[in-house]
Amino acid sequence: MNVAARRRRAREGKDLFDRELAELPSDLRWREWMGRIEAVLFASSAPVTRDDLARVVGQGVSVEMLIEDIQAELADRPYELLQVFGGWMFRTRTRFADAIKAAADLGDQSLAFNEVEMGVLCAIAYHQPIDRAGLKDIFGKEVSRDVLARLRYKDLIASGPRSPRPGAPHTFVTTDTFLATFDLQTLRDLPELDLAVGESDDEPRTLPV
Repeated sequence: MNVAARRRRAREGKDLFDRELAELPSDLRWREWMGRIEAVLFASSAPVTRDDLARVVGQGVSVEMLIEDIQAELADRPYELLQVFGGWMFRTRTRFADAIKAAADLGDQSLAFNEVEMGVLCAIAYHQPIDRAGLKDIFGKEVSRDVLARLRYKDLIASGPRSPRPGAPHTFVTTDTFLATFDLQTLRDLPELDLAVGESDDEPRTLPV
């Protein structure tokens, strides 16, 4: 389709977004695609999938290569572009965490965890699907419903399949938000965890928190 025809389609309300940028020289076209991807990622608070990013660049263009070029340009910046579960997103580099907290008091945001919440989240992550009885086996005591409710509110856990125990209680599993929060692509990326077990199989298991 020539330029005149493309403009005519745009005036008619068709093809309003020009993905191909055929009028631009190749180097400027690439820079514009990089800018579009960076803008989309900057505007999103959640990971953006490859399919979504592909909608703003030319057909058949490598989203991965564009992202590599963006990452190279961010090498000296205090934030980076990371691939996490579901796609890509911007994250502040870890070494600047103290500066951010000192300047803006961001240390107590909604995704901050106390020791108990982190322990329960860790147990669910490594033993899912697991019900409250299973959590009691690990911690040696009942896990508060309030703790579970807070983890649900933060969208870090959700209901899993029914347990085979009598009464078929609900189990708990981690969510996509959990993976994105901890920069994991899949649960297989969880670090190795050494469980300290008692001298007999009947003793409660414990998890470091």
